[in-house]
Amino acid sequence: MKLMRIGPVGAERPVALDGERYFDLSRVTADIDARFWSSGGPQRVRTALLREELPEIDIAGQRIGAPIARPGAVICIGLNYAAHAAETGAPLPQDFVMFYKAPNTVVGPNDDILLPPGSVKTDWEVELGVVIGKEARYLGSPEEALDHIAGYCISNDLSERALQLEVSGGQWSKGKSCESFNPLGPVLVTPDELADPQQLSMQTWVNGEIRQDSATADMAFGVASLVWRLSQVTVLEPGDLINTGTPQGVAVSGRFPYLQVGDTVEMRIAELGAQRQVVRAGGRD
Repeated sequence: MKLMRIGPVGAERPVALDGERYFDLSRVTADIDARFWSSGGPQRVRTALLREELPEIDIAGQRIGAPIARPGAVICIGLNYAAHAAETGAPLPQDFVMFYKAPNTVVGPNDDILLPPGSVKTDWEVELGVVIGKEARYLGSPEEALDHIAGYCISNDLSERALQLEVSGGQWSKGKSCESFNPLGPVLVTPDELADPQQLSMQTWVNGEIRQDSATADMAFGVASLVWRLSQVTVLEPGDLINTGTPQGVAVSGRFPYLQVGDTVEMRIAELGAQRQVVRAGGRD
């Protein structure tokens, strides 16, 4: 099953993509949020689709929102690809690196990236996003962790590197939490439609030029291991988003320029679709 949210900011409606047809889910849920996951929402959608109870809609010309409502937490994993760690000059961690991103950074997959005023080091990061489907606390094994995953999506974990590394005060979140810094989607793909989250190719292009070209197989800590390990140090709740790390090919490597106003960023992960953003100047209206 593929889930989406369509419409203006703050007024998105839940949608299911079945093949090439789009169905309005408003009859079975108000939104794709924590309540949806904890109240059996996915099964209600499957039943309604099977019974042909949902109205088909045309989404042409409409904004695509993030496929989940504002999450309770956005948990990020750093330096989870060996080649990315190497290009930043950092060793591959012996244990996973965890930090938080403000939940209000989550925007639609094609919404503008807003550069913070004065930023000259804003960087792209294609990542596999993992959404939690039921509470996970002190899980017994990575295998058990897989049962707590609601779905997978493309996540752009944007970073302002000066804020992250030069004036961070020792914490990365300062450079991760600027507005618009987490384009998500376009779809959330449920685990039954994704054979193996560790076998997905992933790419980033900036102004049409390839920057990142890797695969989730290169993760140091895979999805199941991360959810299991995270459950030992925090309670994961339905609707929470985990950004699982980015591969090599980012601007902080020194091989590419940072983002500037007018740039376009395109990302793709196999089986999860593609997203595209234009970089604009941010700041107060």
